[in-house]
Amino acid sequence: MLRAIGLTVPDELFSDIPRKARIGRMGLGGGQEEAEAVRTVDKILDRNRPYSRFANFLGGRFATRYLPAAVDSVLQRSEFYTSYTPYQPEASQGVLQALFEFQSLWVELTGLDVANASLYDGATASGEALLLARRVHEGKRFLIPASLPWEEKSVLSNYATGPGLEVVEIPFEERTGRLDLARLGEEIRRGDVFGVLADVPNGFGHLDDHLFELRSTIGNLPWIVRADPLALTVLEPPASYGADVVVGEGQSFGIPPSYGGPGVGLFACRKELLRVAPGRIVGATHDKDGRRAYALTLQTREQHIRRSRATSNICTNESLVALAFVLYASVVGPRGLAELQRNLAEKARTIASALAGVEGLRSPRFDAPYLADFTIELGHGTAAEFLERLRKKAVLGGVPLKDPRPGAAGSPERILVSATETTDDKAIAKYASSARSAMAAMGGIR
Repeated sequence: MLRAIGLTVPDELFSDIPRKARIGRMGLGGGQEEAEAVRTVDKILDRNRPYSRFANFLGGRFATRYLPAAVDSVLQRSEFYTSYTPYQPEASQGVLQALFEFQSLWVELTGLDVANASLYDGATASGEALLLARRVHEGKRFLIPASLPWEEKSVLSNYATGPGLEVVEIPFEERTGRLDLARLGEEIRRGDVFGVLADVPNGFGHLDDHLFELRSTIGNLPWIVRADPLALTVLEPPASYGADVVVGEGQSFGIPPSYGGPGVGLFACRKELLRVAPGRIVGATHDKDGRRAYALTLQTREQHIRRSRATSNICTNESLVALAFVLYASVVGPRGLAELQRNLAEKARTIASALAGVEGLRSPRFDAPYLADFTIELGHGTAAEFLERLRKKAVLGGVPLKDPRPGAAGSPERILVSATETTDDKAIAKYASSARSAMAAMGGIR
């Protein structure tokens, strides 16, 4: 094959990739017979320990939920698995109806007018919302909370780089973790701002009552709210306090954590923004015989319309994961979802109270209401060492909030702790005792 294309060694295939960006050889051995290869892979897989074997307090943007068997039972039916990318909508009425219901559910939760048929994940949905804001408002600067998870800040920065835009972080109040409205106002008065993003709950897991005042602070600037779908089952819809666009991550509705993916991006907006929104939108209509039918009403990426008119050249939808989202919501039901959120909130308070008794830990770190997630702060030691000590005791203690990238600004050792449906009194007691041992060991306390 190399001779046919005029090359001599495989490395020449990668000559356009800078050497510093290449992984290099991976240390794999020679070829193996199939049975031997299977045994080798099995030995590697045996080193994995599923999160179900731990007292699990992981969560945040990717949550751990119990998934009813009915979700997979329907999801894995061949008529969904074989047609979940509806390029020929007339042949995929079942999928299109499911996507229409998916859109309708996000519209109901957000209070906005229209939703698309999903995006890649919550972070890229925020990035697409940034681009939408720039399409409808002049400016170079986009304002976000400093409390936003570092991974999402990174994605937003990537989206902003190409068009030459700047992502500006607004600090939070040290006591409450709420957005600093005074600083936000200062940045807006500096000018050249084309949009603002806020999240509910915020990156610390807390609820920010400043959101109800935000519209009066930002005026007519496009406002994007990054919201958790489960939280919206018990909170006011963002449209009621002025949001123009609401995005979110839908993984927690029907999809296991799966090593961090796949996700499903949620996106809704006011009807005035429909023509500049990204992605696909499924509409309901009638066929020539008067029967209800579904069609891809709008398809705004470059595969479907002229490139110069496309609202995004990389966005698509996650139809199969969107189907899981709507199946989960349907099986659990509106009352069940709200009750789940209330139960998780009660468990979170029990966890926070138990950890508050651990010397050297501040739990919760911020004086503000919260639902299933909250932040703790270590008085000494590092979050990485603390969590590793807990892991050795079969406790997954939470998600470290510190940005690990080289050159990132330093920050206090904070951890996002989450309640799950498997959280019980035994797991909470185990976390508290393990945390006490870890803090003592890190601080040299006997």
